Amino acid sequence: MILDNYYTASQGNDTVFHLNPPKIKFGRGALRELGFEAKALGMSKIALFTDPQIVNLQPVTIAKNSLEAQEINVTVYSDVEVEPTDRSLEAAINFAQAKKFDGYISVGGGSVIDTTKATNLYVTYPADLLDYVNAPVGRALPVPGPLKPHIACPTTFGTASECTGMAIFDLLKQQLKTGIASMHLRPNLGIVDPNSLKTLPSEVVAANGFDVFSHAVESLTCKPFTGRVSPLDPSQRPIYQGANPYSDISCIEAIKLIGANLVRAVNDREDDSLNDALSFSGVLAGIGFGNAGCHIPHAMSYAVAGLVNDYKPTGWETNHPLVPHGSSVIVNAPAVFRFTGPACPERHLEAAKAMGADVSETESSNAGQILANQVINMMKETNMPSGISSIGYSTMDIEALTERTWAQQRLLVNSPRPIEKSDIRELFKMAMNYF
Repeated sequence: MILDNYYTASQGNDTVFHLNPPKIKFGRGALRELGFEAKALGMSKIALFTDPQIVNLQPVTIAKNSLEAQEINVTVYSDVEVEPTDRSLEAAINFAQAKKFDGYISVGGGSVIDTTKATNLYVTYPADLLDYVNAPVGRALPVPGPLKPHIACPTTFGTASECTGMAIFDLLKQQLKTGIASMHLRPNLGIVDPNSLKTLPSEVVAANGFDVFSHAVESLTCKPFTGRVSPLDPSQRPIYQGANPYSDISCIEAIKLIGANLVRAVNDREDDSLNDALSFSGVLAGIGFGNAGCHIPHAMSYAVAGLVNDYKPTGWETNHPLVPHGSSVIVNAPAVFRFTGPACPERHLEAAKAMGADVSETESSNAGQILANQVINMMKETNMPSGISSIGYSTMDIEALTERTWAQQRLLVNSPRPIEKSDIRELFKMAMNYF
């Protein structure tokens, strides 16, 4: 697939892509080296961000001990909300503004890491909350410059937030999920320790795994970087530049790891050996979509998560209704893959093959359906919701879901197939129930 015809550029379109690999330290026991890395970055007075569930678990203890062994002053902030909101971000920013920290450590899932990124930004460069938020929801002002050092230590593996320059959160009044994108937000280092996954319940593993999978497939199948008009100024080339040969390599390997390991990992949490594969799949997908971007399933997921009414999933301790991010993505994915399949059938078949499907005698016209079927089968085997109706939506909600999705233009423009509002309505109808 590398440098294949998918990357043929037409007159006036871009012929350049950038490679922005994150800095990652990976392996069992890596978290014990946190103090060394923090000191090397010049940290002496840090905020350690986590959430109310993680704060009493071993990863936070290991992190704190490692930092204090290097004589680094540590203040723990454990009020991060799962699926952060503008309310929870403002509380975190207020906390950090008064303390004058010279660095940040995040120990937790994507919600913790994203909250830390946003806090670091608004404390370093104070502004109205919407100033840096992606258009058309916010003003999309560029981040002025580098932030304070930040080391991200994930205790989940789905979001790969340690690899990206993205921070996602909900705007409560608008019932909308949105985000901030800038390479300045990406942590200086991600410390990925598979031991940190030991206490994850099956439901969280499943949602994380499907987030990894969808990151990888969306990046693999999104509009190629050669599908964009060449920028007049190289600085205007977007972070999420479209499918590219660099991202393809990591995405295919991430899909293979999920296809080979996710079902077993969900159904046998005693098999600790699978955590290495899960952790590494998240890093690989993060490298992929951190350079390529995602498209329709993630755009739809922001509406599904933002408009949630009273759904509270098993496996998450939360004080408010929420749809876990991986769940909100994968309930849309089969419908989307059927829609996008004709735009790049070979890539959809490659993804299905990486999941374990036999595609040797498959017609390219069936590529989207084959991939969708593989996803649905894995959803069944891991007890995922059977569609958006399983998380509380009905046909009465389609118009609101469509409007919220249409606001996510930064994602929709990456679709390999042009999409209109009417297409989104049909996709939500198809996503109501798969089995």
